[in-house]
Amino acid sequence: MFDCGMHMGHHDHQRYPDFARILAATPGADFTSAISCVVITHFHLDHIGALPYFTEVCGYHGPIYMTYPTKALAPLMLEDYRKVMVDHRGEEEQYSYEDIQNCMKKVIPLDLKQTIQVDRELVIRAYYAGHVLGAAMIYAKVGDAALVYTGDYNMTPDRHLGAAQIDHLKLDLLITESTYAKTVRDSKHAREREFLKAVHKCVSGGGKVLIPAFALGRAQELCILLDDYWERMNLKIPIYFSAGLTIQANMYYKMLIGWTSQKIKDSYTVHNPFDFKHVCDFQRSFINDPGPCVLFATPGMISGGFSLEVFKRWAPSEKNLVTLPGYCVAGTIGHKLMSGKPTRIDLDKETHIDVRCQIHQLSFSPHTDSKGIMDLTEFLSPSHVILVHGEKPQMSFLKERIESELGMPCYYPANNETVSIPTTKNLKISATDKFIASCSTSQARDSTQKSNLICGNHLSGANGDEKLAEGILLMEKSKDAKILCEDELLQLLGAEGHSLQFEPLLHSRIGEAETDIVDDLASE
Repeated sequence: MFDCGMHMGHHDHQRYPDFARILAATPGADFTSAISCVVITHFHLDHIGALPYFTEVCGYHGPIYMTYPTKALAPLMLEDYRKVMVDHRGEEEQYSYEDIQNCMKKVIPLDLKQTIQVDRELVIRAYYAGHVLGAAMIYAKVGDAALVYTGDYNMTPDRHLGAAQIDHLKLDLLITESTYAKTVRDSKHAREREFLKAVHKCVSGGGKVLIPAFALGRAQELCILLDDYWERMNLKIPIYFSAGLTIQANMYYKMLIGWTSQKIKDSYTVHNPFDFKHVCDFQRSFINDPGPCVLFATPGMISGGFSLEVFKRWAPSEKNLVTLPGYCVAGTIGHKLMSGKPTRIDLDKETHIDVRCQIHQLSFSPHTDSKGIMDLTEFLSPSHVILVHGEKPQMSFLKERIESELGMPCYYPANNETVSIPTTKNLKISATDKFIASCSTSQARDSTQKSNLICGNHLSGANGDEKLAEGILLMEKSKDAKILCEDELLQLLGAEGHSLQFEPLLHSRIGEAETDIVDDLASE
């Protein structure tokens, strides 16, 4: 199972994957025996949010793999989300804090490019994906069938992470995210300038800037950017971060500096960029304080929690700004704001929000764009491509591009739809000593043929040419295939051999026999 996430736009059973599909595919099995392992690509909730539910409630007890940074940061994300859903929204608890702890005890950490033999057939390996700290692409091979599941990735470096890196692999299938299947971004510097200009304009006019962001990932990227800008411009306006887990998160970022960009690794000994000079903690009592400020509030997408609480207070003022730095899932307030500026948002039958603030959308997403997806697909040159993690119209557009420009069959299956991918299976076949000897003997009978060389189980002529040999391929269940002679098979089956004997006739007798047959046919 690649990833075990949740849908941030749903608040009922639809938030989790339909795990019953696993048992339906393997009747009589439980979750642990039905799948070989779970591999988590990174700590975002749409990739890990259902994991404690799957292990502690559904009862999966098999191997779980993720990188060291993901194992360190995932519990912070999961507990933060649990608190938002249970403590602030009063929802029924899906899993407890103890469930999260017990789940993480089952995790086996992965290092980059470390090859893991999961079972007799399955091999997995992790590659650097960019996106967020610890994010990995996963290479998986079963027998001769190989695929790469990208998870979320970024093909361009940013201020705190490097670009995705992967070996040139021989693949039957590439499963790639397609969040920005139709978007080609401006240069990174142009996007940064636009973001800083919008924020500076708002606070200069006395307004408040709300930046809904998850506490890990884009928040660190934007904090580095704003902290540096505030220093250069000598600004005294406060920058706040609402999430209590930010202190823990930044501690891990400092510890896991080896997973960041080369620029940060090079400058780390002089200055740690995660020691923010102008960013400080935000107290709830500050919400109604007068004067300008910049606030990072969790969760991103304004799907609930403190970012929603602040949005309710600040949205009615025209001086304020909400800047959405990335992708927002359908069903969230962030998505509604990005889909066209609404003047009113209804939370429920009794609660609505008047929206008069400025809305600013920036493509600061850590996902790769359309060009990045095409570049990775062309580099890996898989036999087939499957698009996931995107929206149907954009995926359809990208599918056509991949098929027309790269000549690769491409699919974007809907939920619960099955796609069958043909693969070539190569079998390692051993040959019996008797078979090899019989091949050698038969070749030696040809006096015009040069002497043969037998190397291992391979028969070749002295000049290096391959020779044709006939044998019987024996494939028994749970045993390696092998080639043997005819008499070896007869012995194995306990059967008797049969032979045909030919008696040579004199030429004159053959001629007489042919004449007799022709006369008989003529008389008939």
